[in-house]
Amino acid sequence: MQLGMIGLGRMGSNMAKRLEEHGHEVMTYDPKVDSTAKTLAELRDQLEAPRTFWMMVPAGQITEETFQTLIGLADAGDVIIDGGNSNFRDSQRRYSEAKGIGIRFIDAGVSGGVWGLSVGYCLMVGGDEDAVGHSEPIFLALAPEDGYAHVGAAGAGHFTKMVHNGIEYGLMQAYAEGFEVMEKSEFDLDLHEIAGIWRYGSVVRSWLLELLHAAFEKEGGDLEKIKGYVEDSGEGRWTIAEAIAEDVPVPVISAALFARFASRQEESFAAKVNAALRNQFGGHAVQAVETAKSSTQDPR
Repeated sequence: MQLGMIGLGRMGSNMAKRLEEHGHEVMTYDPKVDSTAKTLAELRDQLEAPRTFWMMVPAGQITEETFQTLIGLADAGDVIIDGGNSNFRDSQRRYSEAKGIGIRFIDAGVSGGVWGLSVGYCLMVGGDEDAVGHSEPIFLALAPEDGYAHVGAAGAGHFTKMVHNGIEYGLMQAYAEGFEVMEKSEFDLDLHEIAGIWRYGSVVRSWLLELLHAAFEKEGGDLEKIKGYVEDSGEGRWTIAEAIAEDVPVPVISAALFARFASRQEESFAAKVNAALRNQFGGHAVQAVETAKSSTQDPR
């Protein structure tokens, strides 16, 4: 079937290639790279009704602007799919806006990263049955076997992907902490080798562990060239916010998000407060910023 892919970044470009490899006709629009269309209006004209548009752009303002432009261009019966990491509340609103003028809207949570082209993308899809049914050949082509599901009503796809990414935060942090304990230990451990053997038979084996092994292989066991600065794209925060609203404790995901915050600090003011307090009540040594040498107070 035909599809208009909007956004040809690392994910969108590979998804377009995978769809073409599976026999689908893909028209494209991205103002930053070569595309079949120079405008969204031209993309619309390259597709036969009922049209299917797939937005693969960053969540936030650019998604909203693209969506608003599309509902002004599309005809009743056309389908708009948002495959980015949008907040599920925004997806519910966009569904209602589109439905009000006869346009069908689907929110598709997509996982697979840069490896999706070769191994497929896990797809968590939310929306009405008729819209999902119309677009299902696309989902089946993008996903590996048993890697796609229509998970529920509008918003359910992005809600599920949000929780998926929250879990991902916790898994990544657990690996990070465990490997730091080994790196700091008294033993001369080969972390690349350990990550390698844990891939086979271990209860902690996973695709993330395979990727860590690959990272050690590429960067070296000490990861010397990589700065320990970790961003977040929002889904962990949203997961925690929903957990609070539902009175569900999520200490692991919360701690993992806060660890990412900590990674971005060159100097922590909270740590300064802790050091100052220890010095005040116990006379414990502090390090001066200028010399990084300990002060010498008598704890008595």
